Amino acid sequence: MARRGERHWDFRHEDPDLGPVRIGIRQVVTPDSRGKKRVLQLDPSQFACQMLAAELADEWVEYIQVTSRRTGTASNHRQGLRLFCAFVDEQLAGRAPEASLAKTNPDLSVVLLAWERALPAQWPRGSTRPGALAANMRILINRRQRHLERGLASRLAQIAAQNHSLAWGVTQELDEFSRKDKAALVKAAWDDVARLRKRLKAGWEMADAGEHPAEHGWSRLPDLLWALAHGAVSPREMTKKVPFPLLPELAGLVPNNVRTEGQSCGMRGYFLVRGLLNQLYPNERDLHAFRVLLVAATGHSPEEVSGLTEEAVEFTEVGVRLTMIKNRARRIHRRAFSSVDTLSAVADVREYADRPRLEVSAIIRQLTDATAPLRDLYDESPAPLFLQGALTPSCEFTVGRGRLRRFGRWVKEMGLDLEGRPDIRRLRKSVKVEKAVAFGGRMTDIADDHHQETFRSHYAQGTTLRMISGRVITTAQQSWFDKATAGPVVVDATAEAALGETTPVLAELGLTAEQVEDLRKGALEMGVTSCRDPFDSPFSRPGDLCAVAPLRCLECRNAWILPSHLPQLLLFADHLDRLRTRLSPAHFHTLWGQTAANLAAVLAQRSEAEATAARRHIDEGAVTLQIPLAARAEFDA
Repeated sequence: MARRGERHWDFRHEDPDLGPVRIGIRQVVTPDSRGKKRVLQLDPSQFACQMLAAELADEWVEYIQVTSRRTGTASNHRQGLRLFCAFVDEQLAGRAPEASLAKTNPDLSVVLLAWERALPAQWPRGSTRPGALAANMRILINRRQRHLERGLASRLAQIAAQNHSLAWGVTQELDEFSRKDKAALVKAAWDDVARLRKRLKAGWEMADAGEHPAEHGWSRLPDLLWALAHGAVSPREMTKKVPFPLLPELAGLVPNNVRTEGQSCGMRGYFLVRGLLNQLYPNERDLHAFRVLLVAATGHSPEEVSGLTEEAVEFTEVGVRLTMIKNRARRIHRRAFSSVDTLSAVADVREYADRPRLEVSAIIRQLTDATAPLRDLYDESPAPLFLQGALTPSCEFTVGRGRLRRFGRWVKEMGLDLEGRPDIRRLRKSVKVEKAVAFGGRMTDIADDHHQETFRSHYAQGTTLRMISGRVITTAQQSWFDKATAGPVVVDATAEAALGETTPVLAELGLTAEQVEDLRKGALEMGVTSCRDPFDSPFSRPGDLCAVAPLRCLECRNAWILPSHLPQLLLFADHLDRLRTRLSPAHFHTLWGQTAANLAAVLAQRSEAEATAARRHIDEGAVTLQIPLAARAEFDA
């Protein structure tokens, strides 16, 4: 058997074309989500296509080593490799031993395509597994092309280099907790932490008051706690020494079902010792409350929070600085969290207010206090913050990282009635939703601790999606509404005479002296109106001459309407009246509705005498409507 971290080679198979083929167990050492090393093995000899399995296994080992993939990825590639080799054994039957990535006969490209077509039938409809396994297998085959000394059949190389045709499937993303459920979780976690502090404090006080049980008997609770706290008696020995039936103070540490269902003394002794250890050290169940509080307070993933170590925590005068590692994204986040008030950073502070306030520094202090005795017993450095004490079935006390399983059971024990699946990851999404609301849906601000693409695929849904889409729609509507309602500036005869007299008036109107002079000379004349700057049109790119004048001037904020424009405006009104009779109401409203409304508002500001004089001027034939020729022909599409 090969040692950990090594590959075991066995030259047992001789191929006439390829020479000696290395057949034997391959293995890789990969870190899991908690950083612990895991050993994965693959034995090609369990397949009839040993040569093919050995070739793919070599690529699998090298790929995992080069890319430093985690255990989950290595296991998924190994699963695809096993399924493919088993399919090859079934398809090729007696010719399976001849199968090789370098041979053209038998043709593995045909087998690969057949295997991919058969994959979806093995998983539920919409599963992501078939597409992922097919992609993983093609990754391993494509790696052969990077090594000139390793043969790869040309037809197989062409097929593997292409994308597979399987659907990638869909995943059901988790929705966030409601604000009510989140508040209930946080409150329950604070209550659980308070109970844990009281339990551990009472347990150590009794242990300090105890003595060796051999001197006073094996029935006193303080003596038993003292023996376990000082390692004077092993848990296994204690299960044999404690007499039964138990005294009431000891019987209260044993679960009710164990006491009443006639369990053997050995089983009752095991549960008694476990109950005694729980008076001194936090167990796995106790750590759920701290994780809930830290996820809700920091907004980071459960993986980052539960992976904190002593070196990752630095208390400051105003709070705490945390270094959190996200293995899946291969990112390290260093964030400082300030206290809500000026909480003292002195190390001997032990009193905390039992109220549901999310303050990261206070939560971390309580966690470090609770697990301090376990860190003294832990044999690695730096020690994790989430440490648990556990009693093995063989009655050995162990200290290890908190695995934090069965979160749903903790929720049930706390008496919470949550809507939907009790999953801790939903709490992180709740924080993301609150951030989306606070930042108004700006994705660059919300996706601050991971890639924006990850946010789109895993978080931009539910309330967050509605918030972002609503923000975008509202912004777009407001932009177009502002353009539609930003009509021209109407100037009467008195205001026209006063233009240019004083600088404050010009500044208030947004005009320069040069622009006023151009308005007077008619240099900015656009037809039915004048224009402050034809090269700064809201309907064209900056710097380009306005492409919609004069037909859209009455909808433009740059337009200036002087008394001299009244004849043109009356002619334009007549033009719109003719169009109104030729076009359908819906079509006219779409093309000219806003222009007609603005024009009616402008004409309403002119006196009847001014309109009569302008009509007389038109009747004399001195004025004609200045609009493009193309605008005189309308087609109702």
